[in-house]
Order: sequence, then C-alpha cells, then structure tokens
Amino acid sequence: MLVIKHILVLCTGNSCRSIMAEALINALGKGRYEAVSAGSDPTGYVHPKFIETLKRHDINIHDLQSKSWDVFADLHFDLVITVCAAAESCPVFLGQDEKLHWSTPDPAAATGTQEDINAAFDEGFNLLKHRIESELL
Repeated sequence: MLVIKHILVLCTGNSCRSIMAEALINALGKGRYEAVSAGSDPTGYVHPKFIETLKRHDINIHDLQSKSWDVFADLHFDLVITVCAAAESCPVFLGQDEKLHWSTPDPAAATGTQEDINAAFDEGFNLLKHRIESELL
C-alpha cells in the first residue's frame, strides 16, 4: 500500500513560487505526494503571470489560493520546503517536520520586456520542476 506524503511549501507572500511548487508537486507526484502552500505574510492573491505559466505547461490551477501559514500551524507535515531566494528572509516553520530549502529567484521581481518576464517565470517553473523530479520522484 502506497502512503501519501504531505508537503507544505512556504515562502513569504505565497503568491508565486510556493504556489507553483504546490501545483507541480501535486501534478508530478500524483498518488505519492499531496502538497499545500502558505506564506508568513501572504499577499492574498495568486500572481497572474504564474497562472499563465502553469497553463502554458498544462498544469492544473484548480483551487490555488494565497493563504497564511496559520491555517496549517497545528498540522504535521512529512516535509516542509521553503523556496525563498538566498538574499531574502525566509519563514521558519517550527516543528519536527523534515525540512528542505530550494532557493528560487522570485520571477515576480522580473523586469524588462514581456519576453524577459515570461522567461523569468519559465525559469522559475523549470527550476522547481527539476528539483521535484530529482529530489522527490
């Protein structure tokens, strides 16, 4: 019998990278992992470019929301993954859960042409996808 592992993905705003990782883990690890995401200071919205990026890569965006980590404060996770970049302050989820840190540049901070911004979101998507495939699957 296969046991589903529960994963919490954290960052500060929970509008882009952590939600992207949540969607990718649930899509790629279907049946093995169940992921949720949250932020220590959630923006309350999902970045529209992130939604476009997931749609371009045929990833389900159903039920994705920006939310506070308070929602999950009393729950146990098999794994907690933080996705803040090295230069950012990253939230620390207290508890005995196993922890990983996947430093990921924030695509929402990208500037330049529309192609530059799309490339930043695709880069974030591909970086997280590679980490999921190499470290979880």
